[in-house]
Amino acid sequence: MVHPVDTAPLVSSAAQTVRELIRRARAAQKVYARYTQQRLDEVVTAAGWAIMNPEHNRTLAELAVRDTGLGNVADKIVKNHRKTLGLLRDLKGAVSTGVIAEYPDKGITEIARPVGVVAAVVPSTNPGATPANNIINALKCGNAIILSPSPKGYSTSALLLEYIHAELQRVGAPPDLVQMLPHPVTKELSTELMKQADLVVVTGSQNNVRAGYSSGTPALGVGAGNVAVIVDDSADCADAAGKIMRSKIFDNATSCSSENSVIIHAKVYDAMLAALVKEGGALLTLAEKATLQQAMFPGGKLSPAITAQAVSRICAVAGLTRPELVNAKCLMVEETGTGRDYPFSGEKLSPVLTVYRARDFDHAFDIMRGIYDYMGDGHSCGIYTEDESHIQRLAHEMTVCRVIVKQAHAIANGGSFDNGLPFSLSMGCGTWGRNSFSDNLNYRHFMNITRIVRTIPPREPTLEDIFGAYRSKYKI
Repeated sequence: MVHPVDTAPLVSSAAQTVRELIRRARAAQKVYARYTQQRLDEVVTAAGWAIMNPEHNRTLAELAVRDTGLGNVADKIVKNHRKTLGLLRDLKGAVSTGVIAEYPDKGITEIARPVGVVAAVVPSTNPGATPANNIINALKCGNAIILSPSPKGYSTSALLLEYIHAELQRVGAPPDLVQMLPHPVTKELSTELMKQADLVVVTGSQNNVRAGYSSGTPALGVGAGNVAVIVDDSADCADAAGKIMRSKIFDNATSCSSENSVIIHAKVYDAMLAALVKEGGALLTLAEKATLQQAMFPGGKLSPAITAQAVSRICAVAGLTRPELVNAKCLMVEETGTGRDYPFSGEKLSPVLTVYRARDFDHAFDIMRGIYDYMGDGHSCGIYTEDESHIQRLAHEMTVCRVIVKQAHAIANGGSFDNGLPFSLSMGCGTWGRNSFSDNLNYRHFMNITRIVRTIPPREPTLEDIFGAYRSKYKI
């Protein structure tokens, strides 16, 4: 055990290191805060091009897979491109400085102001796309930003910053607007950054999220994912299977929005399983399921040796040799229970899909409820149905912030070109997921709003206006 006396010099050194980064960031941000909307948007475009440049994108994707060992290059290229392009679409024309709204009837004028210096803690699963998203949102609103990357993702984030600094130089913006902690990133450095910044944004492990919320700095942290999707008896099984499989295997399921469980109505169970197999899924026997469980959840916790790996690698780690499994795109296990005694009911961050059979929609709802009672509460769920009442029940009763209808979940949940959600890699889960926000992280989370308040004609109600009906009803 390291005694407090041993850590004091480390903490002091970390504080000094971060203090200097913050000083430089504040100096740059003080200049940047005076930029016009046109100039802000040019800097945003520059930062976007730093990762969207096809040559940069490929290099970042290759480096990310090489150094983190997570996901695959082709899908990371798609993710870097699509997430950044979608974000830039969302930001195009959005007003983020000066007057953003006027309400003459209320006498209120709203003015967008920067939050200052943002600390962004980013995960190893998306070491290019997530920091780029945070950087662009922060810059859109006139802020500076300092990254705290994961150790495995450090090299990718460092290269991204090289590209961004070159673009900032091109447009004449201060390079210190975008910085990162020095290597190696320690817990002490990250903690100090969160303490000294003006806003903390955390995407990744729940330990990091909790650290962000306890830092004493206003924080935006996300909840754990564990997406469950219902396929009811009115669903188009072929359509559902194609979308679920496309989403499930994307980037080896690095996304927190990747489907982890599919709950299938008994009437279409066999047809849906067959459709999933046709799309590349392979169903394990009970013995194979037990073997995989030992490898995936040693001591009851998800093994990093399995996380975001291809099926062939997972099979090698688990000792599964059946050709149908090794050559599959996704492994499927049948399950009946939820909770700690049923680890396949939790988040798997790998191309492994849990399958449940439901007697009817009520039973499917109860299974989903059990899954979220165990893990993933607040995040999101999905459904394939033609019954609007089923959609409405999930939206009104399931404790999730997003109900994704007939869409590939990992692709739709963080914003898509064919839905209206903001493009983001960070999904708020509301109080259900112990988060301070419930929407997709977006540029409006990176601004303060000052309100000019003027007098208006008085609107004071009478007691009769407020209490008349109530008093009459109860004979008061």
